[in-house]
Amino acid sequence: MTSTPPHGAALLVRGLRKSFGATVAVADLDLEVRIGECFGLLGPNGAGKTTTIEICEGLTAPDAGLVRVLGRTWAEDAGTLRQRLGIALQETQLSEKLTVEETLTLFQSFYLRARPVEHVIALVALEEKHRARVGTLSGGQKQRLAVACALVGDPELLFLDEPTTGLDPQSRRQVWELVEQFKATGRTVVLTTHYMDEAERLCDRIAIVDHGRVIALGTPRELIASLGEEHILHFVPGDEMTVDVASLGKLAGVRLARKVDGGVELAVRAVHETVPELLAHLERARIPLAELRTHSPTLEDVFVSLTGRQLRDG
Repeated sequence: MTSTPPHGAALLVRGLRKSFGATVAVADLDLEVRIGECFGLLGPNGAGKTTTIEICEGLTAPDAGLVRVLGRTWAEDAGTLRQRLGIALQETQLSEKLTVEETLTLFQSFYLRARPVEHVIALVALEEKHRARVGTLSGGQKQRLAVACALVGDPELLFLDEPTTGLDPQSRRQVWELVEQFKATGRTVVLTTHYMDEAERLCDRIAIVDHGRVIALGTPRELIASLGEEHILHFVPGDEMTVDVASLGKLAGVRLARKVDGGVELAVRAVHETVPELLAHLERARIPLAELRTHSPTLEDVFVSLTGRQLRDG
């Protein structure tokens, strides 16, 4: 028998703190994940997201704070929660001597309520590999098998830690489809990822974490709108010349100027106003232009604006 989480929250985190020696990994972090949504947790390396997820999964004990998973706590209901959760780590080490079918049969035995193995194998499109040994699978097939191991227990809440890192584009899309199918049944997904396109496609809401705190929260559309500009203008000066970024910030329509990806990026309100001024400025400074492009704001732009780093920066 399951209990209904309060206020429709599949995961509730309040005032979460965790330190490792003098290093504060999580600092008074608050989260609330609603039932039936895919919730993304994004942050640069060292931001505290992995520690947060491990605490929510019951793998690490917090120093302080409240964590309620499906209305229960790990201290009181660990056995029950393990029956109701699915967890797929970024790198899952499975026995390479077992077959796909044997691996899922083993994981199925851990749960009181579980899906039929053949059904899960079909769900992850590994029918042709059901008798293949794990050691013979490709990287994408192994990752789909890891997701299958998380799904075989018929979980209500699925934790996915960077599920598509290192996969080819086709394998990534196959994992995306699995997540979308799972969410379509009304169940909940908590996802960490280093791919902005993945977050924009899969996540209903996203929390951006830095220095152990949530610094932005909303739908992808809300986060992008929060930038307050209509376009991003990116250019690369020729001949490896340096540009005075501060002076660019004073051009018409420029809200923010920053160095990024070997060039300069301008957040602007109106491209037709800024581009002529930029070209005139570069001409006066005798700086040749090697590349110029514009695009509408993306989640990546939000992330860089808030943290000053690319998501995949070390």
